[in-house]
Amino acid sequence: MKRALISALFVALASTAYTSPVFAQTDQNDVVDFGEPQPLSIVSENGTHAFLVEEAKTIDQQARGMMWRDSMGEDEGMIFEFAEPKVATIWMKNTAIPLDILFVRSNGQILKIEHMAQPYKLRSASSEATVAAVVELKGGRALELGIKPGDTVEHPFFGS
Repeated sequence: MKRALISALFVALASTAYTSPVFAQTDQNDVVDFGEPQPLSIVSENGTHAFLVEEAKTIDQQARGMMWRDSMGEDEGMIFEFAEPKVATIWMKNTAIPLDILFVRSNGQILKIEHMAQPYKLRSASSEATVAAVVELKGGRALELGIKPGDTVEHPFFGS
């Protein structure tokens, strides 16, 4: 009995330390409004790179993400803004274009980049540590611009 209680407590604590991906079922015909794209900049060793990003703030917006899209501009993207910092995971289900996935800390510093996440893959990419947001860019763009972990994302979400 005592062993079962300890095991149950361990499972409960472990599940709160790691946030699983949002594996919501979204349909291509579902309408999700992201509002007008907003400016976002990434400051790297070789300069400041400007983007226009859609903001995924709600659960519905985050579940939808870049699904069902067949193109993305060179300087476009999406920012997933989390209500609370967490270990974040992203997957590519129903996403037809490769993406660079930037995991960003509360201070706007890029923790990790998943380069060229492959379309339609169900394997999730994880931040592996607590982050406040995820930024998705067109696949290959981070390498083209020299964006690396440690660079800084400037956007109102980070107070910049």
